[in-house]
Amino acid sequence: MRARAGNRFLQLNVDAVSDEVRNWIQIKGLPEHGPGWAKLTRSAPFSNLDAPVSVRTRRVQDDESLLFGSMMCKGFNFPPSLAALWSAIVGKEGWSCFFALDDETPIGTGAMYVSGSYAWLGGGATVPEFRNRGVQKALIQARADCGIAQGVLTFVVETEVPSIGKPNISYDNLRKMGFQHAYDRKNFKL
Repeated sequence: MRARAGNRFLQLNVDAVSDEVRNWIQIKGLPEHGPGWAKLTRSAPFSNLDAPVSVRTRRVQDDESLLFGSMMCKGFNFPPSLAALWSAIVGKEGWSCFFALDDETPIGTGAMYVSGSYAWLGGGATVPEFRNRGVQKALIQARADCGIAQGVLTFVVETEVPSIGKPNISYDNLRKMGFQHAYDRKNFKL
């Protein structure tokens, strides 16, 4: 692993691992990195989310996959080289990808992966000048509607763990929309 470029991380819920795993992390001297991830869940149905009517959403078309991947990378400050990774999920089995629109211009992204009665929501990014206008609420509603139509009963999502004194709009929006905090995962640098 050390011969490859880039950082490697182990993510886990330290409250759920064995003492053996905790000891291994300590023996290896793996440092914690960043605030970690809060995992949240919500059961279907989604009703009365009050998504703003001014923000429309639509499915991403196959020929828009590169735009989708590029927007996600820009929104999350990922290297542009990862655009191909995120572009590759558009149109793939189990995946549903969405744009939020200003008129007909994409201004936000959201992805959903469905497996049985469960769905993971991710890739929620908004073009900076359109933030704080309800874009992500509209995208969450669109993905929830799509998932429920496919038989999803439980939705899961993660966002950065809230830190004292640091606003976390993503976490706050998810909680306002009925998602419940399930657990936290810490990042350990390998």
